[in-house]
Amino acid sequence: MCGPGVLRCVLVLLILVLIGCIVGRPIFWHFGDNSHAQASCLSCDCDCDSENIFSAPLGFLNSSYSDCGKSDSEWNEELEKDAITLLSEELSLQKNVSEDGLKRTKALITDAKKSSSHYQKEAEKCNAGMETCEEARENAVAALTEERKLSALWEERARELGWKDERIIYS
Repeated sequence: MCGPGVLRCVLVLLILVLIGCIVGRPIFWHFGDNSHAQASCLSCDCDCDSENIFSAPLGFLNSSYSDCGKSDSEWNEELEKDAITLLSEELSLQKNVSEDGLKRTKALITDAKKSSSHYQKEAEKCNAGMETCEEARENAVAALTEERKLSALWEERARELGWKDERIIYS
């Protein structure tokens, strides 16, 4: 296996690579290729100059950047909405979602009640059939007992009159 020195070197190198990725990426990000940043931004149909947005002082953007996107009416409508309008839209959306969930829940409950009723009826049929079978079994046992008593009586009378049982009984 590896010695403790080799393991320690591997861990140090791994830590240095992770620190380099975490710290170095933001430093070199705006100097390098901005294709990732451009892919995530909305496209605008304006004459924005190619000047880097990060070079402007914080809070003060060039007028070309502040004018960017004004031609998109849908985007402008979203920007002009105030917080109360946005919150009311959010609440109405949540209300619609909860109403849909409630409708689905009610439908599932109705289906469950129908299934429960169906299975309850089937169970009642099964119980009635079991009771009928149990009564028939009890009647058959009673009839068999009565038949055995009657057979024993006739066999006893036959023996009194001289009849001998010639059957072979295996025990």
